[in-house]
Amino acid sequence: MQQHQVVSRDEWIKARKSLMAHEKELTQARERLAEERRALPWVEVDKAYVFDGSNGKVALADLFKGRPQLVVQHVMFAPDWDAACKSCSFWADGFERIIPHLAARDTTMVAISLAPVAKLEAFKKRMGWTFDWVSSGGSDFNYDFGVSFSPDQVARGEASYNYGTTPLYGPELPGISVFYRDGAGGIFHTYSCFARGLDMMNTAYQYLDLTPLGRHEDALPYPMDWVRLRDQYQPEAAKAGCCHG
Repeated sequence: MQQHQVVSRDEWIKARKSLMAHEKELTQARERLAEERRALPWVEVDKAYVFDGSNGKVALADLFKGRPQLVVQHVMFAPDWDAACKSCSFWADGFERIIPHLAARDTTMVAISLAPVAKLEAFKKRMGWTFDWVSSGGSDFNYDFGVSFSPDQVARGEASYNYGTTPLYGPELPGISVFYRDGAGGIFHTYSCFARGLDMMNTAYQYLDLTPLGRHEDALPYPMDWVRLRDQYQPEAAKAGCCHG
């Protein structure tokens, strides 16, 4: 960590207020972006997707639980894996307890992965999660919404992640998709984001961005190299690996 200037409280407040002006600019820009996002056109979902849930088969419409809005967290968990992706689990830890708050604003949230439901339920129990998690292994859902890619797609050059703006670095990749269901039962895809677009949804990162050390990932092989499943952190090892320890 670089040496920082130490000043009087009055000087610090002056500097803090200067930074606040930039923070307000970002806030206003973010609000404008949210308005543009809500104004995007929609695409009607005309395919009958069916998922495997803990209580049997469920249709996409069922996932809304009677609410008009559905947020899907695409969690990377391939059928042959024994655990979900550690980075996706990092995000899942963050949204685990907000589900009732979203429901209060007419929004249902669910996680969807390719792995069979038995694996999802076992891992969910291990992590202590309570959110709904269904398997899309028997449908084209993951492929249609750009988070899973078959060997044939890759071989034919048809695999495109993040609308072709981010290199494909594996057959399973993360994302969020949003859907709306109208009063007549029509379902529409309204938004999806991937890659760095998911960053804003990671609460831990947003807190780290407030600290002097920040995320301090620059010296790592890749940004989330330090992330572990929540039950795999070793306090002493973590301390030894800290950039200032």
